[in-house]
Amino acid sequence: MSEWWELFLAFFLANVFGYGGGPASIPLMYQEVVPNRGWLTSAEFTNALALGNSLPGPIATKIASYVGYDVSGWIGVVVALAATVLPSAVALIVLLQLLQRYKQSPAVKGMTLWVQPVIAVMMLIVTWESSVESVLAIGLLQFAGIAAVAFYLMRRRKIHPAFVILGAFVYGGAFLS
Repeated sequence: MSEWWELFLAFFLANVFGYGGGPASIPLMYQEVVPNRGWLTSAEFTNALALGNSLPGPIATKIASYVGYDVSGWIGVVVALAATVLPSAVALIVLLQLLQRYKQSPAVKGMTLWVQPVIAVMMLIVTWESSVESVLAIGLLQFAGIAAVAFYLMRRRKIHPAFVILGAFVYGGAFLS
């Protein structure tokens, strides 16, 4: 199969089944990019996710751009972005009319409520796998210290997460390389 088709298929599937946008599609992208196709390691995906979260805009398109470029240059960026945006655009156009018409339906409300725990579990799995990878790479003490500092800065000092991520990048580049 063509490399471009593989890119398209991986990101199309992740975004078709990623109900709810970025938070739901990230674990699916991880599955396609890391274990299924081996385009990135778990650590590389985690770094792309962290970098992407520090930049404005939707996370799914930033990860698609990063992986697309890594796999197949600028054409890979276009292919991965098209595959990422296409499901949402089609779903938005087609389903918005239906949801608007039946928004008070118990079935529609039930679907929305039942899918939320699934998304939460998928995010926990990606978080767990990324955490294990980080602990193995830098050690439990350093991992716990960075997590504690990040928690303190975001919760107690109300510093925006983008600045905390940027600070972690600087720390990692200066002291962990």
